[in-house]
Amino acid sequence: MRVALKFAYDGKHCSGYARQPQQHTVEEALLHTLITNTLIRSAQDSCFRTASRTDRGVSALGNVCAFDTTLSPEEIIRRVMDETSAVFVYGATEVPSGFYPRYAKQRIYRYYLKRPGLNGEAVISTAALFTGEHNFSNFARIEPGKDPVRSIDNIVIAEKKDFFVIDFFAQTFLWNQIRRIVSALEKVGAGKLLYAQVKDALDHPEKKVDFQVAAPEPLLLKDVLYEFSFHYVKEYTKKVQQFENRIIASL
Repeated sequence: MRVALKFAYDGKHCSGYARQPQQHTVEEALLHTLITNTLIRSAQDSCFRTASRTDRGVSALGNVCAFDTTLSPEEIIRRVMDETSAVFVYGATEVPSGFYPRYAKQRIYRYYLKRPGLNGEAVISTAALFTGEHNFSNFARIEPGKDPVRSIDNIVIAEKKDFFVIDFFAQTFLWNQIRRIVSALEKVGAGKLLYAQVKDALDHPEKKVDFQVAAPEPLLLKDVLYEFSFHYVKEYTKKVQQFENRIIASL
């Protein structure tokens, strides 16, 4: 059968997501967990796939992977629930044969932007510019052949201690898209950039500008959503919150 897992990790302690020779990466740690617990034999044999490959330094609270296995979701949860590796696996469910987790219904990313010195109203009003469909050529690293047009469903901003907690909702994101948007929001909030400059860069992607890239460590892949739900380990919400608290404590 094919099974999907939901998992979290602290990206600050890994050399990026994808496997690399002689490097400790998220994918390497995840596969080590799966193989040592005899859930799969190898990535190739199990047709292992992941929903999102996050940049170096970026963490996740709800990434998803899928693979072929002979074990039920319940047995998988039993085997990994006490796992103490860098990757925390906390959900599993059976999915159709050939399921590819990259094709998700929605992704949610969260960025912890430090509040001191920033004008909150300016940050919030500028963030509203990015909802809906836009050409994000000036707010992403566009790979060859990639369409720069994307749609952001919503951006929600809350305050938590010394941070603006910014949640981005969309089906897909471009490389560095969120971090470049956040860099622009931070500069507007600090009075180093005008709202009108950001709007002009978004409305006129043919006029190349660079508002730089925000740090990766405050960015988390909060969740990846599908038309189905997962079977979770006991008290998973509490454990995921504790995981998030540990990540932001070092920011």
